[in-house]
Amino acid sequence: MTLPKLLHFSLDPVCRLVRLMCAEYGQEIELIHIKSWRREEDFLEVSPAGELPIMQIDDDLTLVGSSAVLYFIEEQYSSQPILLPTEPAARAEVRRLLDWALGKFSDEVGRYIIEEKFIKNDIKGSTPDTTVLRAARANLTEHLGYFNYLLATRRWLSGDEMTLADFALAAQISTLDYLSEIPWDTAPEVKDWYQRLKSRPAFRTLLLDRVVGMPASSAYADLDF
Repeated sequence: MTLPKLLHFSLDPVCRLVRLMCAEYGQEIELIHIKSWRREEDFLEVSPAGELPIMQIDDDLTLVGSSAVLYFIEEQYSSQPILLPTEPAARAEVRRLLDWALGKFSDEVGRYIIEEKFIKNDIKGSTPDTTVLRAARANLTEHLGYFNYLLATRRWLSGDEMTLADFALAAQISTLDYLSEIPWDTAPEVKDWYQRLKSRPAFRTLLLDRVVGMPASSAYADLDF
């Protein structure tokens, strides 16, 4: 049986979320590394928007973009609702926080730090912009404050049960943790929450990730950091 193929970049948070979901559901996938920012012709033929993730299910089905991939996994690989609750109000809260993690957090924090600290080093003639990094780090402080507030009264991000919202934010956090960008001492509730997620079997392959030219933070793979 041919495994589904995930075209991914290991520091891309949405690609990490896809990997977490597949691991949680016991679905093996083949990983194919790609640098989407180089916008190579064969890649753009599959993803005209030039975005990851891309998941090739088989010869007849290729999924392009975060929503298509994430909801296919949830609908096809989960034997029962695990990461999305069935109750409408609970599901709405999960979707709100999922949008926050994949949209607002990424747009104000994650994508800028990844671009400035890693991608620009891979593009000839580009140099990091410290002003952009300072703004993204200031935004990160605000986001961590909000999530710390939520987790002070909830066991998991959206309530009593772990959901897709937890995995989505953890995927973002894990990338920034790799890059030594999380000030853990300022967000103790977030740190406790992330330690619990980091200890799950689904996280193991992410914690083995290493990117050429960008070593992981000293505590990246440490479960008791």
